[in-house]
Amino acid sequence: MIYVLEDDGSIRNLMLYTLNTAGFQAAGFSDSGPFWAAVREEKPSLILLDIMLPGEDGISVLKKLRAAPATADIPVIMATAKGAEYDKVLGLDLGADDYMAKPFGMLEMVSRVKAVLRRAGPRPEAPADGVLRMGDLEVDTERRTVTAKGEPVQLTLKEYELLRTFLERPGRVLSRDELLSRVWDAEYTGETRTVDVHIRTLRAKLGPCGDYIRTVRGVGYKMEAAS
Repeated sequence: MIYVLEDDGSIRNLMLYTLNTAGFQAAGFSDSGPFWAAVREEKPSLILLDIMLPGEDGISVLKKLRAAPATADIPVIMATAKGAEYDKVLGLDLGADDYMAKPFGMLEMVSRVKAVLRRAGPRPEAPADGVLRMGDLEVDTERRTVTAKGEPVQLTLKEYELLRTFLERPGRVLSRDELLSRVWDAEYTGETRTVDVHIRTLRAKLGPCGDYIRTVRGVGYKMEAAS
């Protein structure tokens, strides 16, 4: 089930028609009240979320989704006004999986939905206990918790996804473009500086374990335990 939170009735109906025609089940909402009621009733597989909404705006909705354990992992595609660079960057930094600038085409929408759902699919197989380890660093993939030298570490969704991506591929060099593709979206065309900023904050939060993330000059990053 895909939920569409869009206050413009004509746009919402076209989106729902297109999604249903493409083989998805979809339901639409004009504001956050009935949307939250529906989320409590049935957790969607993806949310298409407009930023400009009456009452509670899309950024507030996204923050609440990411703050609640029951909804933190639901893929979200934001719809932003054309040229609204700040809204786009803010949405991505708060954990949106992709964005579309209005006006967007219905074929583009379906393509992005499919791409994000593919990304949300099965990951490389985790250890039997669900814990990824490297040196003094542990990530419990079932509880989505991180500890460094036995101390809990609070990460944003994107920081957690970055860390998990590294730990699932220990020692492998990952380019900035590959990290953008895996952590943000295959079709996200933002600057690779976004990766550098998130790597910097992730290293800081991990403390001494942040040194495991190593810069490969001119290529990207890799993660290895200190020798």
